[in-house]
Amino acid sequence: MPELPDLAVVADAFHAALAGRSIESAEAPAALAVRGTPAELRTYEGQRIAAVRRRGKFVIFELAAGRIAINPMLTGRLQLATPGAPRPASTAFVIRAGARHGGPPSDAARWTSGAPWLPLEAAPVEVRYRDPSQMGKVYLLATGTDRRPPGLGDAEQGPDADDPKLTLEAWRSRIRRHPGELKSLLRNQAFVAGIGNAYSDEILHAARLSPFRKRSTLAPDEVDELYAAMRRVLDDATTTLRERVPPTFERQVRDLLRVHRRGGEPCPRCGTRITEISGRGEATSYCRGCQR
Repeated sequence: MPELPDLAVVADAFHAALAGRSIESAEAPAALAVRGTPAELRTYEGQRIAAVRRRGKFVIFELAAGRIAINPMLTGRLQLATPGAPRPASTAFVIRAGARHGGPPSDAARWTSGAPWLPLEAAPVEVRYRDPSQMGKVYLLATGTDRRPPGLGDAEQGPDADDPKLTLEAWRSRIRRHPGELKSLLRNQAFVAGIGNAYSDEILHAARLSPFRKRSTLAPDEVDELYAAMRRVLDDATTTLRERVPPTFERQVRDLLRVHRRGGEPCPRCGTRITEISGRGEATSYCRGCQR
């Protein structure tokens, strides 16, 4: 499942590659993945892409009149491609954007500057959303429509886990209002947005906390260490993915993870064999030796 580090890289890269281009065509080869009508889809043709950003686990295309919000969920992936290149059978949604003039936007992320994978300014480019299960969804949010993507409402999303406004003081205040086990807490998008199954395991390992600890049992210094671990793990992962993912933005890199899906391997910190518990198609991986 794409999580904050994966989608932060995609959003930065797509913003640098696409902002300022106009949509020449929009298609939905797999209509089950698209929430919107053919008529709404046609309204995007000719619209300028103002920005591409991430909110929680959504990638959002801001247009002159409306938005397109994509929630990849478990199996969805986003790709930049040359028009005319073969499309995988799992392609569910396609935007073709035309040439632009003036180069990348002034607010493009610094790490994208001069990147060799950026499309030529005079060349068109396709954005492809691929999803073999069609579990993820593309929401067409043209101006005037009242469609509300599940999970994107203000009450459903806490601050992004990498938001500079989520200070340690704000974290301490928010965590007091959210009970339950720590892994479930980190995955609760209403608490902090963007963390899923894999990175919740990584954060808890970095903080030396058991995924099954109750929030109410944390000492003040453990609350602070959980915050520091969250920032450190997400920042480090995002930095690594910036170097390793482009230009294959549809590829999910997971070999950088220290404990998630490494059941039976030695803990990289203490050497204890990593425990892995699976249920409902997901795994919780942690070290019984150093996570308390």
